[in-house]
Amino acid sequence: MKLGYARVSTADQSLQTQTDALKAAGCERIFSDVASGAKAKRPGLDDAITYAREGDVLIVTRLDRLGRTVLDTLATLRDLDERGIRVKAQDIDLDTATPAGRLVLTVILALAEWERDTILARTREGLDAAKARGRVGGRKPALNAQQQDTALSALAAGMPIAEVARLLGVSRWTITRLRDRAREDQ
Repeated sequence: MKLGYARVSTADQSLQTQTDALKAAGCERIFSDVASGAKAKRPGLDDAITYAREGDVLIVTRLDRLGRTVLDTLATLRDLDERGIRVKAQDIDLDTATPAGRLVLTVILALAEWERDTILARTREGLDAAKARGRVGGRKPALNAQQQDTALSALAAGMPIAEVARLLGVSRWTITRLRDRAREDQ
């Protein structure tokens, strides 16, 4: 069965062009979303992937319709390939059932994995270099040592968490975490 998936980023855009192209390609069922490509939730794509069975063909007008990022798109392609579902992307004439399409998919997946590994290695190297220079990652504490002592003293005197937080200009969760850490250290 030929399935289609169409997505536009905003309601101002029209799905019609994509759905017309998918109908012309012979899609028997078309799933769609009106959602930014950056959004993780795309129920139409999820429904299409869930609906698809081994031997089906999922057709998209553009390959980037399948994911938020290159890695996300490739993960979707890999998942569909492992389930025996062909993918056709009309923009780059990709068909994962042809030898050339499988070659292109394999090369793209390999490059994406290499890129991910390279980014992870660079990140680790950067963190190690920063650590060697005495830099610690993460956000700066909302309260300095003196403010932390003041907060703990106020709490010990019976002042409510919300009032201590208001006094120091931080969230009550900051004070709660400070109190909990102090209890653990005792």
